[in-house]
Amino acid sequence: MAQIFKKPLSWLLQESGQEGAHTLKRTLSAFQLVTLGIGGIIGAGLFSLSGLAAANNAGPAVTLSFIVAAIGCAFSGLCYAEFSSMIPVAGSAYTYAYATMGEMIAWIIGWDLVLEFSVGAATVAISWSNYLVKFLSSYNIYLPPQLVHSPFETAQLADGSVVHGIMNLPAALVILAMSWLLIRGTKGSAIWNTLVVILKVGVVILFIALGWRYIQPANYTPYIPANTGTFGEYGWSGILRGAGVVFFVYLGFDIISAAAQETRNPKRNMPIGILGSLVVCTILFILFAHVMTGLAPYTAFKGNAAPVAVAIERTPYTWLSQLIILAILIGYTSVILVDLLGQTRVFYAMAKDGLLPKVFSDIHPRFQTPWRSNILFCIFVGLFAAFVPIRVVGEMTSIGTLLAFVIVCAGVWIMRYSMPDAPRAFKTPLVPFVPIMGIITCVGMMLFLPWDTWLRLIVWMAIGMVIYFRYGKKHSKVRNAKSVGS
Repeated sequence: MAQIFKKPLSWLLQESGQEGAHTLKRTLSAFQLVTLGIGGIIGAGLFSLSGLAAANNAGPAVTLSFIVAAIGCAFSGLCYAEFSSMIPVAGSAYTYAYATMGEMIAWIIGWDLVLEFSVGAATVAISWSNYLVKFLSSYNIYLPPQLVHSPFETAQLADGSVVHGIMNLPAALVILAMSWLLIRGTKGSAIWNTLVVILKVGVVILFIALGWRYIQPANYTPYIPANTGTFGEYGWSGILRGAGVVFFVYLGFDIISAAAQETRNPKRNMPIGILGSLVVCTILFILFAHVMTGLAPYTAFKGNAAPVAVAIERTPYTWLSQLIILAILIGYTSVILVDLLGQTRVFYAMAKDGLLPKVFSDIHPRFQTPWRSNILFCIFVGLFAAFVPIRVVGEMTSIGTLLAFVIVCAGVWIMRYSMPDAPRAFKTPLVPFVPIMGIITCVGMMLFLPWDTWLRLIVWMAIGMVIYFRYGKKHSKVRNAKSVGS
């Protein structure tokens, strides 16, 4: 039987500073964690993919898709809360998997997280580009349509002719700008982050409040459009596929788990932060989707990644659309920054463990950032943003996130039996029921995603396994240390 190489919990605690002189100060309250979660969750998914999920999959019943996705997040969030209070180190689900299921699974989830954060940043960048075009057009500034669409998309000109896109240049440029900030080590202050959160939440609440009285009830009929005969296009299969698509919207609540080491009373505050942010955002999302599909028929959002702009035009407050779009653009930049930062953190952790070349864990002598990783993913993510449609990158992010959640749920279940006496600041209730339901819900949403999304995930994972067997397995510090010890 092949030996399973796990990263010892003592190593992880030492890395976290729990057993050293340099321990992070515990300052975060439950309210601050909720705010952190809301700031991470509200982003491109809500302002772009919600309209696409309604138009292509669920119709007005996209509100039900949000509820299904939230249930999956709740089960997974409870599991994240236990792990984050138990293993408070960088690397998120990659680190959790390394401690519970061994190096092979850790590699798979780490490689998956790289995909999740990378295509997540690309999705936000594409949506940012769409809203920028909408914003500039109101001032009679029109960017060439060939330079704001991928080669797989078409655009209609004013004269009615149709042209093919060449590349989404603004999306690539915003990735370049955010990567440059990360290389230089620029980080937003707590005040700036709070202002961005207030701004994004304010946009959602303003849209709901102003749009509610102009809802046209006829737009909700039928609430669940009849299935077209194609799996995932309306009907209940469309609702479930829509849940898999809008699952991207909830990407960000797991950011809270990375703050466990800096949280006061994590046993109490971690579950409040994770579940509290989920509850608040789910309520906002349902109300947002209800107003959006009430202002305009769901078919109006087809092929449009800026549904807020489409919906607000159905009200007398069209003058507010520019203010709302400007707020969205500002909020998006912070989401892109966080996604790129999270991706490089995972890549950095994998390189430190020897699974990737040391060059990717090298720190810039002046800026003290993993600048080579930043440059690599600036190119990689920039190419995705420039040449891949938003539907494709959005679904790739969703399936990557769902796979990460499945492994975290399985990890909690396994560790309860393999390490029952390990210290836990917070314990997931009703084990194994909660992890099993988390696995079932997330796998269910994965199964309802299109087959081509699965194909891309398989290809990405195949590339990762080649790298692991050709390099990572030979240079693993954990594997080599145990080999020497034996």
